[in-house]
Amino acid sequence: MTTLPELAGSPPGSGLWRSGWYRHARALPSDNFGARPPGLQTDLIVLHSISLPPGEFGNGNVQRLFTNQLDWQAHPWFNGIRGLQVSAHFFIARSGALWQFVSCADRAWHAGQSAYRGRSQCNDDSIGIELEGLEGQTFETPQYETLASLCAALCQAYPIGHIAGHEHIAPGRKSDPGPGFDWQRLKNSLALPDRLWPGPA
Repeated sequence: MTTLPELAGSPPGSGLWRSGWYRHARALPSDNFGARPPGLQTDLIVLHSISLPPGEFGNGNVQRLFTNQLDWQAHPWFNGIRGLQVSAHFFIARSGALWQFVSCADRAWHAGQSAYRGRSQCNDDSIGIELEGLEGQTFETPQYETLASLCAALCQAYPIGHIAGHEHIAPGRKSDPGPGFDWQRLKNSLALPDRLWPGPA
């Protein structure tokens, strides 16, 4: 497993960051990442929802999945994702606890086949945030609070020009975070220009 990087190479706002690692997140480095293609700006935040198995929370399975430690025998539902190697940069639990698996300087494996803002392969220049939840259901107040703080910190450190859901970058294939996610609530918390958002919220 990879180890946490040293302080060198921090982005702007380096009091909060260590080589793309966020100070207020619990670091659990994943091996599921790669280098970003040269010449691209990291300007997109992608929001997801996840629970393993679906609808069950707080069991550590998301962390195990992203670090290739999930016991495929632990639940019958896992047979459908056996061998999957994925990651996100961040995971926000129902309690609001924040985990980070991949440096924001690197390419996490969260978006899959995708396109947004006239560009394809959104993993190349995006930061993926997973919310513990089930698409179509609601999320908790501590999650919105952590998400707003994280997005604000990302906007200070990176040239973020877009915030979207997985459903927006892979329409027809993905539908998370889903209708239970309150985009207006997040929008009000951040007070960012309308052009950053996927549409009327």
